[in-house]
Amino acid sequence: MTKNNGQTRPLLLIFDLDGTLVDSRSDLAAGINHMRVHFGLSELTLDVVSSYIGDGVRSLVERSLQGADVDVDEALLINKAYYRTHLTVHTETYPGVCEGIRTLSDAGHILALLTNKPGDASRSLMKHFELDGFFTSMIGGGDVENLKPAPDGVFEILNGSCMDASQAWMIGDHHTDIAVAQNAGINNAYAEYGFGDKHDLEAQVTFASFDGLVRFFVQLHV
Repeated sequence: MTKNNGQTRPLLLIFDLDGTLVDSRSDLAAGINHMRVHFGLSELTLDVVSSYIGDGVRSLVERSLQGADVDVDEALLINKAYYRTHLTVHTETYPGVCEGIRTLSDAGHILALLTNKPGDASRSLMKHFELDGFFTSMIGGGDVENLKPAPDGVFEILNGSCMDASQAWMIGDHHTDIAVAQNAGINNAYAEYGFGDKHDLEAQVTFASFDGLVRFFVQLHV
């Protein structure tokens, strides 16, 4: 929380999902390889699929089909149909997330979700892990016109929360999370424990664990 004339104000903490709250690599890779096998293609390794994650499901599918003569729209439908029914086979929250989200909420902070993962799948995951009740807004791919790093989702969350940009933080493990914060004029924090890549962007704050992130925001005063 921040101080204003001696009084504390809540922060608006906007979280990414994949690589920040949950480790979903195995289930995402399973969906991609199910799709590839359907078209007679060999499976990709977990590391290769992981490197394609972060810019939305269409980009994930396109990157996974590089060099293959496959209709992307058909492949996208196959991937989505499989993944919808295999969301939580191996996906788990990162250590400290379930307890940490409750701690941040109890501290008075306002929590929101902004991810490039399709909105329906994102909300289903949050409900599965019983985290949905802590978030005032959950926005995913297809819920706003443009994906991160376009600022559409941040602006919608800001408008709905009635919070000032100076009180808002975007927290994620991918360069799009840092970039969307910069594009929207809010603060950013990088989750280096995730599987994303910040490329050449510089984060304001970097966290090696979710527990460290929680301690920082609970104790934050300016």
